[in-house]
Amino acid sequence: MAASLARIQKTAYILIIIVIVFWIMKVGSFIIVPIVWGIFFAFSLYPISNWFEKKRLPRGLAIALTLILLSAIALFVFYTLINQVLSLILDIPQISESFHKKISAYFIDLGGMVGLDGTAMPEISSFITPENLNATLLGAGKSLTLAGIVPLFIFLMLYYTDFFREFLNKISGDDNNSILVWIDDSGKVIQSYLVGMTIVTGIVSVMSGVFFYFIGIKYYVLFAVLIAVMNLIPYVGVIISSFLVVVYVLLTTDSLFYPFFTMFILWIIQLTENNLITPLIVGSKVNVNTMVVILAILIGGSLWGVSGMILFIPLMGVLKITFDRIPSLAPYGYLLGDKFPVNEKNENFWKIFLRKIKSKKEA
Repeated sequence: MAASLARIQKTAYILIIIVIVFWIMKVGSFIIVPIVWGIFFAFSLYPISNWFEKKRLPRGLAIALTLILLSAIALFVFYTLINQVLSLILDIPQISESFHKKISAYFIDLGGMVGLDGTAMPEISSFITPENLNATLLGAGKSLTLAGIVPLFIFLMLYYTDFFREFLNKISGDDNNSILVWIDDSGKVIQSYLVGMTIVTGIVSVMSGVFFYFIGIKYYVLFAVLIAVMNLIPYVGVIISSFLVVVYVLLTTDSLFYPFFTMFILWIIQLTENNLITPLIVGSKVNVNTMVVILAILIGGSLWGVSGMILFIPLMGVLKITFDRIPSLAPYGYLLGDKFPVNEKNENFWKIFLRKIKSKKEA
């Protein structure tokens, strides 16, 4: 009885700690999110700054050059996107009118098929309220503040690398380097994931942009970047971005062929990215299963918004590494992992097919 009570108390303490941690992450998101982004980018940019430092540049100058290169690329992309966004805003009245006419016509036709009267759709402008505008401006202000603070954190974390390493040495002791090994392994996971996903984002944006350009989409760069960036949020992001693009194509073309063709091509791009590009470039560094990824997206989105949807996936990979290194928590590391048995009741048709092909080759 005493053992059962102790186990219940231990479980209760763990649950209380988890709730407190989540509460701190939610309340302190304005402080914690820039720090986490800074840590992640510091791990990702370390090879570049280290290369400059090996060329006998002072560490501060090496880090500054790295940040300048990153900022130049980001500003170029931002400038290009802003021009297209401003042009798109100027086209909103025309798009709104097209939306109202086409959707109303579709609803009237659909209503005629099922024997109901068609209902006119509201104007897009009716969705733009002062409350929505204030929320948008507040979100933009937070994003700009985040963009200004993160480079500072990146610089300081890269500059004080040796200082942090010595601090970890003092914690772990001279005869125990387990913390340093954990930091190195976690850094490799973060670096591989962010660098790999950056390359994947570039490839997907080029593929999407080329397709949008050839079918005549006016803002092909903007929508290509939208597809690629939203692709960083697995499962959810690509659905939202593809829907927006298909709706835009529907409103700016006179044939239903283009929206359906766009949907088909985006689906092909997504299949190629999921089954070829990402496994080849990113690999399986973040070894967590699909269910954990979905939970990470939901939890991260509820705590930190879009940043949480992106950051919580590699954080789950780091959490798995942590669990794997602690014997008492190793079962939970296995629970997060992507290596698990699938015991089917009967041999499925695909395995039978592969086995027959293998037997024919051996014969």
